[in-house]
Amino acid sequence: MIQKGVKIELPSGKLGVLIPGLGAVSTTFIAGVEAIKKKIALPVGSLTQLGTIRLGKRTERRVPKIQDFVPLASLDSLVFGGWDIYGDNCYESAVKAGVLDKVHLEAVRPQIEKIKPWRAVFSQDYVKRLQGPNVKSGKNKMELAEQVMDDIEQFRKTNKLSRLVMVWCGSTEAYLKPAAVHGSIQAFEKGLRDNDPSISPSMVYAYAALCKRIPFANGAPNLTVDVPALTELAQEKGTPICGKDVKTGQTLMKTILAPGLKSRMLGMNGWFSTNILGNRDGEVLDDPDSFKTKEESKLSVLDQILQPELYPDLYKNFTHKVRIHYYPPRGDNKEGWDNIDIYGWLGYPMQIKINFLCRDSILAAPIVLDLVLFLDLAQRCGMRGIQEWLSFYFKSPMHATGLYPEHDLFIQLMKLKNTLRYLKGEDLITHLGMEYYD
Repeated sequence: MIQKGVKIELPSGKLGVLIPGLGAVSTTFIAGVEAIKKKIALPVGSLTQLGTIRLGKRTERRVPKIQDFVPLASLDSLVFGGWDIYGDNCYESAVKAGVLDKVHLEAVRPQIEKIKPWRAVFSQDYVKRLQGPNVKSGKNKMELAEQVMDDIEQFRKTNKLSRLVMVWCGSTEAYLKPAAVHGSIQAFEKGLRDNDPSISPSMVYAYAALCKRIPFANGAPNLTVDVPALTELAQEKGTPICGKDVKTGQTLMKTILAPGLKSRMLGMNGWFSTNILGNRDGEVLDDPDSFKTKEESKLSVLDQILQPELYPDLYKNFTHKVRIHYYPPRGDNKEGWDNIDIYGWLGYPMQIKINFLCRDSILAAPIVLDLVLFLDLAQRCGMRGIQEWLSFYFKSPMHATGLYPEHDLFIQLMKLKNTLRYLKGEDLITHLGMEYYD
């Protein structure tokens, strides 16, 4: 158990940001950071850059910015590197992704053009709709993991990095269930040497990162680091991990709206969600195996928030459907429709309709930034293993065995901020407030 008011190592030197998958999300993130550093854009959506934190009583009026309260790495200290199955540099990939306007990309072109992807660990067994030439080869998956570690070390030495963080921004892999090979470090390493089919490319990256004591965040719904072998390895190496599946569009709306409905004890008969998107993510999810992985992540949210076992009169047997459709003309600008059938006093029915025309990568990029900075902070605080306080950013938050994941966005934010208060030795905020009226 980490102690209240810990000694936090200062973020001296450069922080390397390792990204498997230089696609729409990661190029939007990298280009955005470079634009913010040039002061031609604002870090909208980033809690680490714009968020504040209340300290002590309301009457004290102590509300510093989070980045002034805890020692986070500066944006100027970030150095980017990554892997991709296509050979396009970061600028070329960003142009093809079509997320950012030319004015932003041209302003940072000299910085992002230098970022060229290393050969990726990839197999079409896990992502059937993609195929690229920039791929590693090796006699087994252990050798591929060692090649990833070599890339990391070369990146570290070339850029004289003090610390590193890895965030998976690659595609959604085919659905996997936990298998015997995931049960222990020994079984997992044997599986790497034996090319076990239950070890996906994302797991190879996670293993390589943890072996190097590099914090790892899983931005996709893949079964990656949330298996006993890799959570055990994270503990053994003293390394923070978190995931999975960054919470952006439709699920973000669910974690905002569902807690409100439950707080007012309004019943629900059903929630139907459908999406259209046309980027690489949409193409990948057009494959049923990859969609199954995403579906499991998106479906888990409402049950945990609404707790039908505690409120059977309101939420027992409600219908929850999720659909995703690949529609190329839409590009990265995803559109989500939700129909929510609720009921109120005496059981009278009502409906809520949501039409969210969101920009998936625009919502995801600040999450990647916050994960990088908070995981680096956790490492410098001596925190290890699952970082449940970062659940705020994920559709399917990792959690300790025997616990259920917390999905309520507002409880998640309270958990995150109380963790920061705890690390700095400040009183936790309960919002009780009775002391003002004694």
